[in-house]
Amino acid sequence: MTKTRLNLHFNFISMPSFDIVSKVDPQTLDNAINVAKKEILNRYDFRDSKSTIDLDKKENVINLVSENSMRINAMIDAILTRMVKQGIDGKSLDMSEEEYASGSMIKKNLKVRTGLDKEVSKKVVKLIKDSKAKVTPAIMDDMVRVTGKKIDDLQEIIGLLRKEDLGIPLQFTNMKS
Repeated sequence: MTKTRLNLHFNFISMPSFDIVSKVDPQTLDNAINVAKKEILNRYDFRDSKSTIDLDKKENVINLVSENSMRINAMIDAILTRMVKQGIDGKSLDMSEEEYASGSMIKKNLKVRTGLDKEVSKKVVKLIKDSKAKVTPAIMDDMVRVTGKKIDDLQEIIGLLRKEDLGIPLQFTNMKS
């Protein structure tokens, strides 16, 4: 008597997908900040200044300290210039926080945006759904995953989102076909 074995192999059909994220490479940001620091130290208008630029890597915040707001603005310009030259979008800095006085010095904190917050995620999902493309967006923590049957549909969504200005830089990662 022979036994027949039934081998079942489940082939999970994976649909093409990609992730929409907003992130900044920490090493590139660190390089941009270090170059901006050197540039500030060598400028004539910053001679004998107690100005400092510090990057808090854990909190993702750039701390600026100087004697007046003119120097703070010059430091922000130097940082933005270096970030753009390093390939980091300037929109990744949140400059909404105001300067504040601390003794004779003025301080300003620039938060580095990482991840998509809830509001931006909802805007992205709404844009995708309004496009009537045959894809499915899903909010997953600080990113949006888009799945569809055809890669062409996914590329159409990437093109759509590149044209939109959502106030933060978007990257399209983890493309699977």
